[in-house]
Amino acid sequence: MEFHDIQHQSIPLDEQFFHRLPKTDLHVHLDGSLRLGTILELAEQNKVNLGTDTIEGLTELIGPGKQHASLQDYLKGFEITLKVMQTEDALYRTAFELAEDAARENIRYMEVRYSPILHTQGKLSLAAILESVLAGLRDAERAFGIQSGVIVCGIRNISPSVSLRLAELSVAFKNRGVVGFDLAGAEYNNPAKDHLDAFTLILSNNVNVTIHAGEAYGPNSIHQAVHYCGAHRIGHGTRLKEDGDLLNYVNDHRIPLEVCLSSNVQTSTVESMERHPFKFYLDLGLRVTLNTDNRLITNTTMTQEYVLAHRYFEFQPRDIMDIAIHGAKSAFLPYDRKKVFIRQIKNEVKDLLLEQAMKNK
Repeated sequence: MEFHDIQHQSIPLDEQFFHRLPKTDLHVHLDGSLRLGTILELAEQNKVNLGTDTIEGLTELIGPGKQHASLQDYLKGFEITLKVMQTEDALYRTAFELAEDAARENIRYMEVRYSPILHTQGKLSLAAILESVLAGLRDAERAFGIQSGVIVCGIRNISPSVSLRLAELSVAFKNRGVVGFDLAGAEYNNPAKDHLDAFTLILSNNVNVTIHAGEAYGPNSIHQAVHYCGAHRIGHGTRLKEDGDLLNYVNDHRIPLEVCLSSNVQTSTVESMERHPFKFYLDLGLRVTLNTDNRLITNTTMTQEYVLAHRYFEFQPRDIMDIAIHGAKSAFLPYDRKKVFIRQIKNEVKDLLLEQAMKNK
């Protein structure tokens, strides 16, 4: 049996299959992906008052997986996690544990994004903040084999001068673990074009760009990200379908979308999973990737995101292969490494699907 014999078949696939599937996670926020137990331990160590000292109380405060009225409401959970992420040890530990958790579900490559400016309450320098996270990820790679890179985030609703400082930091750490630059935060009424100085510096130094756009605002936000700020990828891009001409441009230029299904439902970006445009984009040939966004705040894993996509959109083997390869192709990796990675992912996914097909023959 060959892959072409099964690529359009309907094969029963369970959670264990998606756990074994080699995966990428290109859109995951460090400060949204902590372990609840770690938050409590860090709070105790650093004498941080969270308003609770129990897992149950912390769960109530953060509300993992809770439905929110808007993106801004969803972002309130970060106020808790950021309180305990203000020391070098805490940043190292949270980065290491995130990579460990990802490796346990066979994520092979991950791009961790966060904004160093949000971790300066303890008077750490931006460089020390970045170095702490990079050290945690490096040690996790040695321990678990997971490859990773850091994406530094500017923040839409903070001064553009801060974005410029973070862009300078990204340039300084290019080839030292930083693989890209992002613009995150409250999207509505905070246009990306206000941060042009940061993106001019980033692009002038050949640093990769991904921008949150089309999540809490319409396709004009995606237009700005692509045409003003030179985005190589789009974070979310959920509302791209509202502008067919822009959609075709994004497709023609193979600009990947970092889709986060569970998060988009929880932030009310889409009304329900059934109404999510993910399968529509995939069928049109857009380079769509699956991602967690925030493992804690969203209460998800990459395995769970694949399970949901399969359940709601009735994936066939061809769809699974495409998404896995899209993740590898969209990674901010050097071309030579990316070629090897794509081939590895393709072969492993093919073998897994053929194995599953034989089981159900």
